[in-house]
Amino acid sequence: MGSLEKQNKWKKEAKRFLFCTIGAVLIAFNIKSFVRTGGLFPGGFSGITLLLQQIGSTYFDISLPYTLVYLPLNLIPIYIGLRYLGKHFTVYSVYVILLSSFLTDMMPAFTITYDVLLICIFGGIINGAAISLCLYVGASGGGTDFISIYFSQKKGIDTWNYIFMANVCILITAGVLFGFDRALYSIIFQYTSTQIIQLLHKRYQKHTLLIITEQPSAIYGRIKAITNHDATHFKGIGCYEGTERNMLYSVVSSEEVNKVLAAILETDPGAFVNVMKTEQIGGWFYNRPND
Repeated sequence: MGSLEKQNKWKKEAKRFLFCTIGAVLIAFNIKSFVRTGGLFPGGFSGITLLLQQIGSTYFDISLPYTLVYLPLNLIPIYIGLRYLGKHFTVYSVYVILLSSFLTDMMPAFTITYDVLLICIFGGIINGAAISLCLYVGASGGGTDFISIYFSQKKGIDTWNYIFMANVCILITAGVLFGFDRALYSIIFQYTSTQIIQLLHKRYQKHTLLIITEQPSAIYGRIKAITNHDATHFKGIGCYEGTERNMLYSVVSSEEVNKVLAAILETDPGAFVNVMKTEQIGGWFYNRPND
């Protein structure tokens, strides 16, 4: 490995470490300053942890540390990560889990507002942004993030809304035990968080490209090099001029669309590209593996 490659690798790892650290700090800050102030249950394994803490405190007069509950819950997701999602992905995810857990126990609470609706909205935004930071550099916040990514890779679909539905079940349990006001507010928090993740994390979302070009071979080469995806070449007749035209059809990850568009227009400035959001596909689709 050359010195430039080593330097780029270290820069990538430093960026990954920094983003994961920021994400973990935001997760802990959000729990201490928003979630607990509003008495919310944010769903996922953190929601289960807070629910168990509340049960222990209310019914058994036991104060359970967040770390003591949250870490054992993540053992199975960590195993899934090591086995199916990649060693580096899992190692950085474990770092986020450990740091966010310890900070949640040690960080002093800082109350910003007591308005529960504001807590739901802005707490959800912070939570979604924190998780998206980790996902952006190839890590996760732990818990259901592992499960969502696993099924996204296996099934090739965006599963965050399915995770949201599972979280609703947790919140219903919290509502039965501690009142439905907080549980319903928690659904707003979780919905906001889920939408932010879907907005910022586009790896498992897909777009279809229809490209009219005079240089189909060159453009296909760029698509292949950038995304590792194939394309289909069609020939047709342009109705206005009555001349033969070339069209390429390809489906790419949404996070790659802008890079592909730039490469297409660089190769053929006269190309016409129609980009369409793809809801679902059947058959094999290449997903770039986690490292």
